Amino acid sequence: MHVASTKTDAWQDRTGSAIFTGQVHAHGLIDDKMTEEMRMLLVKFSPGGRTTWHRHTFEQGLVIVEGKGIVASESQGERVVEAGDVVVFAKGEKHWHGATNTTGMTHIAVNLAGTSEVLEPVENIETPGV
Repeated sequence: MHVASTKTDAWQDRTGSAIFTGQVHAHGLIDDKMTEEMRMLLVKFSPGGRTTWHRHTFEQGLVIVEGKGIVASESQGERVVEAGDVVVFAKGEKHWHGATNTTGMTHIAVNLAGTSEVLEPVENIETPGV
């Protein structure tokens, strides 16, 4: 058994990482040293922070735990999400997620073992008023 706390000061600055734009911090909850397949990462996006377009070799779940953000897929466009929402991206689905331009958002990413392909940055947010 492994118990991880989301109440932490152990945030790692991920700003400048290839998959993120804007100010982003993360805290690893479950990694490959703890489980064979499951990975969980608490990610905090400051206003304007987000991922680039990307895809995974596994399904990805997001549990929105704080704030208001945007999730988007190439096939379904953008959707505003808030604390309490749960999002699932299919294996190989091109997508991005992060804060709005004016509000921060924190989520828990539930991943499986596999790889992620980092694609182009998000050029424009299409959802009005965010």
